[in-house]
Amino acid sequence: MDDLKAKYLGLIADAGDESAIEDLRVQALGKKGEIALLMRGLGAMSPEERQSAGPALNALKDEINSAIAARKASLGDAALAERLRSEWLDVTLPARDRRSGTIHPISQVSDEVTAIFADMGFAVAEGPQVESDWYNFDALNIPGHHPARAEMDTFYMHRLAGDNRAPSVLRTHTSPVQIRSMEAHGAPLRIICPGRVYRADYDQTHTPMFHQVEGLAIDRNISMANLKWVLEEFVKSYFEVDSVDLRFRASHFPFTEPSAEVDIRCSWEGGTLKVGEGDDWLEILGSGMIHPKVLKAGGIDPDQYQGFAFGMGIDRIAMLKYGIPDLRAFFDSDLRWLRHYGFASLDVPTLQGGLSR
Repeated sequence: MDDLKAKYLGLIADAGDESAIEDLRVQALGKKGEIALLMRGLGAMSPEERQSAGPALNALKDEINSAIAARKASLGDAALAERLRSEWLDVTLPARDRRSGTIHPISQVSDEVTAIFADMGFAVAEGPQVESDWYNFDALNIPGHHPARAEMDTFYMHRLAGDNRAPSVLRTHTSPVQIRSMEAHGAPLRIICPGRVYRADYDQTHTPMFHQVEGLAIDRNISMANLKWVLEEFVKSYFEVDSVDLRFRASHFPFTEPSAEVDIRCSWEGGTLKVGEGDDWLEILGSGMIHPKVLKAGGIDPDQYQGFAFGMGIDRIAMLKYGIPDLRAFFDSDLRWLRHYGFASLDVPTLQGGLSR
C-alpha cells in the first residue's frame, strides 16, 4: 500500500494539466481503479484483516483526493499568474478618448446670430409653426392673388368636408411672429424671430423645411440708416471681418415700403468666399421699412411709430460661412460630414447648453 501511495503522489505531483490529473484520478479511484479494486476486496478478508486494511485504504483514498485537489489549485494559480503577466493593464493610464456628439451647423449658426443681435438689444420671439392664413398672409399685406398663396408654393393643412374655418398653413416665413409680438407688446419693440419655415420647394439651394431669422425694430424715429447700421454690425460680427461694404438695392416686398435687397462686397478667390474685399457683390437678405398696413394689423399706430424689418435664411448664411455647397446636406448627412466641415472640434458655448465638440 505504501508503494501505491508513493506511485500516485509522485504522478500527481508531476501532472502538467487538469486532463492528466483526471486520468490519474480514474486510474486510482475510478470504478476500475487500483484503490477501488482493493476496497472491493475487503469483503473477502477476515474480520481481523478488514479491521486493519479498511482504515488504511480510506486514508489512502483521502490522501490521494487531497493531493489531486492541491495539484489542481496549484495549476490554476500558475495559469492565472501567466494570464496576469501576459494580459496586464496599467490602471494609471488615462481613459481612451470617446467621440462625443457635435452641434449641428444650423443650431450653431442660430446661436451665433442670436448672440450677435442680443448684443444690439434684440430679444428673441417665437410663435407657432402652424399658422392661420391671416397671420401668415393677410396681416402682412400679402394679397389673395400673390403667388406665395398658391398651393404649389405653400403647404395648406387638410380640412374635413364642411369645415368652413379660415385655412391654416405651415408658416412660409417667421413674419407672423412679428405680428403676434406687436399685438402682445406694442411699441417700441426690438425682436428677432428665428425658427423653422416651410415651402413646397426642393433642389440644391431649397428644401421643403428650412430656417429663417427675421428682425423687427419699431420706435418713433427709426430710419433706413438705423437698418443699415444694424446689418453692417451683424455682417462684420458674423463673418468675423473688421469692415464691410453693404449696399441697398431697390426691391419689392408686400410687407415693407420702401423695400431693399441687401448685398455685401466679397470675392470668390480660389472658390472661397471672402467678405469685405474684392469686386463681387453677394445678396444675403431682404429688408425695408415696415408697411403702415402691417403696423395697423399689429395694433400699432403708423402715424406715431415706424420701423424696419429684415429677414435671412439661417441655412444659407451657414453655407456661406462654412463653405457647405448643398443645402440638402444639412438634412441627410452623418457625423462624418459634420467633422469634414469642422463641427466636431468646435469648442464654444451654445444656447443648447454645454460645449459643442
